[in-house]
Amino acid sequence: MRNFIILALASFLMSVVALSCSEGQATEERTEKATMDIPQFNYDSAYSYIERQCSFGPRVPGTEAHQSCLDWIVSFFKENGADTVIVQKGETTLYDSTKKTVLNVIAVYGQEKENRVMLSSHWDSRPFADMEILKENRQKPIPGADDGASGVGVLMEVARIMNNNRPKMGVDIILFDLEDWGAPEWLANASGDNGWCLGSQYWALHTHIPGYKAQFGILLDMVGGSESRFFREYFSETSAKWLNDKIWNTAKEIGLSNRFIDQTGGAITDDHIPVMQHTGIPCIDIVSFNPEGDAGFPDYWHTLHDNMDNISKATLADVGKLLLTLLYQ
Repeated sequence: MRNFIILALASFLMSVVALSCSEGQATEERTEKATMDIPQFNYDSAYSYIERQCSFGPRVPGTEAHQSCLDWIVSFFKENGADTVIVQKGETTLYDSTKKTVLNVIAVYGQEKENRVMLSSHWDSRPFADMEILKENRQKPIPGADDGASGVGVLMEVARIMNNNRPKMGVDIILFDLEDWGAPEWLANASGDNGWCLGSQYWALHTHIPGYKAQFGILLDMVGGSESRFFREYFSETSAKWLNDKIWNTAKEIGLSNRFIDQTGGAITDDHIPVMQHTGIPCIDIVSFNPEGDAGFPDYWHTLHDNMDNISKATLADVGKLLLTLLYQ
């Protein structure tokens, strides 16, 4: 009887061990599968898309470079599987009461899906380098490699990936025009939201689908700099803290805490604000923030030095990895 009990106990323990091993193996397989299901972000591609935008010259609205870049962006989304590509055209007013045409680009993926996510950036570049040290350079347009082109480049790579590997939810990529034609620093009234974010204001008041809704939105702005660090932007934190929590917790889980700093940063006037104000969609801003800088931004911000020399493939890789984890995990 004693031998039977011992044998039975041994058999039971072996079955427990085997079951534990089996469950452990299954857990590892599930974890591996989840990891494998998240596509690899190609930072070389993202870098090349930024480089291509800059090759047109400053994308100042109303210029030939702006139109040429628009044509290329629209063709890119059509060639990379967007169900619909919309160029939303409207009229808006600059800080000096000048009328200006706004051209927003909307690329729709998974248009049949009710659950949707909105990813956005601005694709125009600033018409004057008003933060330049030399006065004679302040009315020249900036190249806008980081401030504008970097966010677009990351989203274009996401689009390329979605062409062959659709996430479970629908994704709308919205590129806002006329984000960066706010009043220049040399004007006495250059403060607050004086003429900024005109493309997103227009879209938020005239969404491409009446009553458009998304579960949440993520805005990318200046996401390619070699020294870029991303703090929880103040308005994002106060209006959509749960979404900030999700993003910064995900960043921690995938080893990006050195890039995504889990602290509140500056209060930044950006395209996410009109989106939240006029549509009610929770939208947060992933934007480079330098707490030690004079303006809170990189030193090349709104200068002629915002060029490809400052673009880091490592930063693009980190931002892309985070976005794809959120979309596919």
